[in-house]
Amino acid sequence: MLRQLIVLIALLGCGAAVLRAQGNYEVQVYGSDLVPKNVTMVELHSNFTASGEKRTIGGVLPTDHAEHETLEITHGFGEWLELGFYQFTSIQSDASWNWVGTHIRPRIAIPDSYGLPVGVSLSMEVGYQRPNFSLDTWTLEIRPIVDKKLGKWYVCFNPTLARSFHGPSVPGGLDFSPNVKFSYDVTKRVAAGVEYYGDYGPLTGFDPLREQQQEILPALDVDFGDKWEFNFGVGVGVTSATDHLLVKAILGYRFNYHKTP
Repeated sequence: MLRQLIVLIALLGCGAAVLRAQGNYEVQVYGSDLVPKNVTMVELHSNFTASGEKRTIGGVLPTDHAEHETLEITHGFGEWLELGFYQFTSIQSDASWNWVGTHIRPRIAIPDSYGLPVGVSLSMEVGYQRPNFSLDTWTLEIRPIVDKKLGKWYVCFNPTLARSFHGPSVPGGLDFSPNVKFSYDVTKRVAAGVEYYGDYGPLTGFDPLREQQQEILPALDVDFGDKWEFNFGVGVGVTSATDHLLVKAILGYRFNYHKTP
């Protein structure tokens, strides 16, 4: 079992040269399952850039030694729909705490009762971020989600498309940012694996490799039962345009989990 996990991590490490990371606020590969009806999921995303950009570029603050704290609240409305809300903040290296922006995220899914061989859902995230944290202030993200559980193995793919509506990326149109996750159930409660994140640039013509962001994160998922869940990972950027070292943690709690419709 341990040998299989080591081989998987090594293989993904070799393939990391084709991916890039999303912003250091919600570093997560989404599974297809929704929050159940009448349940509210509250998650705290804590992401620390241990080694990142040290300069202010174009008015955008540096990421080096910045701690990003994101509050995510998601409510389930049925087997087809959930609605998420994000509040992004950043604690800079000088200890100043800044509000970054707010997003909303409706997501629909095809219920398990339809008997598809894979899990399928679609997320659409729209919102605003301040220009000193992102020159593209108003953005839309369309995230198809496909995943599959095969015994103790799990694989998930998010071929994400992003669009800026205000900022320098507007002329580029849709941006392609694939995210992928592989994991293995070490125990009934603990899964270990690898996540990776990419941003190739515009669909009309990918950025040169040195300008793409690519990151790979060995990660651990812990399921504490009906209420709590936890994800932890350490990410390494593999291109010059990517923050070099990121530590991330997601702590989630479900409210009214046993409440019936």
